[in-house]
Amino acid sequence: VQLQASGGGLVQTGDSLRLSCSPSGHTFSRGTMGWFRQAPGKEREFVASSCRGAYYRDSVKGRFSISRDNAKNIVYLEMSSLRPEDTAVYFCAADDRCFSVRNYYFQADKYYYWGQGTLVTVSS
Repeated sequence: VQLQASGGGLVQTGDSLRLSCSPSGHTFSRGTMGWFRQAPGKEREFVASSCRGAYYRDSVKGRFSISRDNAKNIVYLEMSSLRPEDTAVYFCAADDRCFSVRNYYFQADKYYYWGQGTLVTVSS
Protein backbone atom coordinates (compact mmCIF):
# COMPACT_ATOMS: atom_id res chain seq x y z
CA VAL A 1 0.00 0.00 0.00
CA GLN A 2 1.37 3.41 -0.96
CA LEU A 3 -0.03 6.79 -0.02
CA GLN A 4 0.91 9.32 -2.66
CA ALA A 5 0.76 12.88 -1.39
CA SER A 6 0.93 15.79 -3.78
CA GLY A 7 0.13 19.48 -4.10
CA GLY A 8 2.88 21.04 -2.05
CA GLY A 9 4.87 24.02 -3.22
CA LEU A 10 6.21 27.47 -2.50
CA VAL A 11 3.57 30.10 -1.76
CA GLN A 12 3.36 33.47 -0.07
CA THR A 13 1.69 34.34 3.20
CA GLY A 14 -2.07 34.41 2.75
CA ASP A 15 -2.10 32.10 -0.24
CA SER A 16 -3.95 28.81 -0.56
CA LEU A 17 -2.96 25.29 -1.49
CA ARG A 18 -4.72 21.99 -1.82
CA LEU A 19 -2.92 18.81 -0.90
CA SER A 20 -4.10 15.45 -2.17
CA CYS A 21 -3.41 11.94 -0.97
CA SER A 22 -4.23 9.00 -3.15
CA PRO A 23 -3.68 5.51 -1.78
CA SER A 24 -2.77 2.82 -4.23
CA GLY A 25 -3.53 -0.83 -3.74
CA HIS A 26 -5.98 -0.25 -0.92
CA THR A 27 -9.15 1.59 -0.10
CA PHE A 28 -9.74 3.49 3.12
CA SER A 29 -13.36 4.42 2.50
CA ARG A 30 -14.28 3.04 5.92
CA GLY A 31 -11.09 3.96 7.69
CA THR A 32 -9.38 7.02 9.08
CA MET A 33 -7.35 9.31 6.87
CA GLY A 34 -5.48 12.36 7.94
CA TRP A 35 -2.55 14.71 7.66
CA PHE A 36 0.46 15.34 9.83
CA ARG A 37 3.33 17.72 9.27
CA GLN A 38 6.93 18.10 10.32
CA ALA A 39 8.80 21.36 10.23
CA PRO A 40 12.61 21.44 10.14
CA GLY A 41 14.03 20.60 13.53
CA LYS A 42 10.64 19.85 15.01
CA GLU A 43 8.62 16.78 15.79
CA ARG A 44 5.86 15.52 13.59
CA GLU A 45 2.52 17.02 14.57
CA PHE A 46 -1.10 16.34 13.86
CA VAL A 47 -2.88 18.64 11.40
CA ALA A 48 -6.26 17.17 10.47
CA SER A 49 -8.04 13.86 10.21
CA SER A 50 -11.45 12.42 9.56
CA CYS A 51 -13.65 9.41 9.85
CA ARG A 52 -16.22 9.87 12.60
CA GLY A 53 -16.15 13.61 12.13
CA ALA A 54 -13.28 15.91 11.24
CA TYR A 55 -10.60 17.00 13.66
CA TYR A 56 -8.06 19.79 13.43
CA ARG A 57 -5.19 21.14 15.44
CA ASP A 58 -6.14 24.48 16.94
CA SER A 59 -3.74 26.57 14.88
CA VAL A 60 -5.34 25.51 11.58
CA LYS A 61 -9.01 25.63 12.56
CA GLY A 62 -10.90 27.96 10.25
CA ARG A 63 -8.06 27.92 7.71
CA PHE A 64 -7.67 24.26 6.77
CA SER A 65 -10.34 21.83 5.70
CA ILE A 66 -10.07 18.07 5.24
CA SER A 67 -12.34 16.29 2.82
CA ARG A 68 -12.59 12.86 1.31
CA ASP A 69 -13.77 11.55 -2.01
CA ASN A 70 -14.38 7.93 -1.15
CA ALA A 71 -15.40 7.10 -4.72
CA LYS A 72 -11.93 8.16 -5.89
CA ASN A 73 -10.20 7.05 -2.69
CA ILE A 74 -8.61 10.47 -2.23
CA VAL A 75 -8.29 12.70 0.81
CA TYR A 76 -7.71 16.42 0.42
CA LEU A 77 -6.38 19.11 2.66
CA GLU A 78 -7.53 22.56 1.60
CA MET A 79 -5.25 25.15 3.15
CA SER A 80 -5.98 28.84 3.07
CA SER A 81 -4.56 31.95 4.74
CA LEU A 82 -1.23 30.18 4.89
CA ARG A 83 1.37 31.44 7.31
CA PRO A 84 5.14 30.98 7.46
CA GLU A 85 4.65 28.73 10.49
CA ASP A 86 2.70 26.32 8.27
CA THR A 87 5.94 25.55 6.44
CA ALA A 88 6.59 21.84 6.79
CA VAL A 89 6.60 18.51 5.06
CA TYR A 90 3.02 17.30 5.09
CA PHE A 91 2.40 13.58 5.44
CA CYS A 92 -0.71 11.66 4.60
CA ALA A 93 -1.62 8.94 7.09
CA ALA A 94 -4.30 6.30 7.10
CA ASP A 95 -5.61 3.37 9.03
CA ASP A 96 -8.21 0.72 8.27
CA ARG A 97 -9.96 1.46 11.53
CA CYS A 98 -12.43 4.27 11.87
CA PHE A 99 -11.25 5.58 15.20
CA SER A 100 -13.96 5.65 17.81
CA VAL A 101 -11.72 7.21 20.43
CA ARG A 102 -11.34 10.91 19.77
CA ASN A 103 -7.74 11.12 21.00
CA TYR A 104 -6.60 8.48 18.52
CA TYR A 105 -7.05 10.93 15.65
CA PHE A 106 -4.29 13.12 17.05
CA GLN A 107 -1.76 10.35 17.66
CA ALA A 108 0.64 9.46 14.87
CA ASP A 109 1.32 6.01 16.30
CA LYS A 110 -2.33 5.05 15.75
CA TYR A 111 -1.97 5.29 11.96
CA TYR A 112 -0.58 2.22 10.21
CA TYR A 113 -0.03 3.60 6.72
CA TRP A 114 2.07 6.65 5.84
CA GLY A 115 2.92 8.53 2.68
CA GLN A 116 6.25 10.04 1.71
CA GLY A 117 5.31 13.66 2.35
CA THR A 118 4.97 16.79 0.27
CA LEU A 119 6.78 20.02 1.10
CA VAL A 120 4.84 23.21 1.73
CA THR A 121 6.87 26.39 2.02
CA VAL A 122 5.19 29.65 2.95
CA SER A 123 7.29 32.75 2.46
CA SER A 124 6.72 35.92 4.44
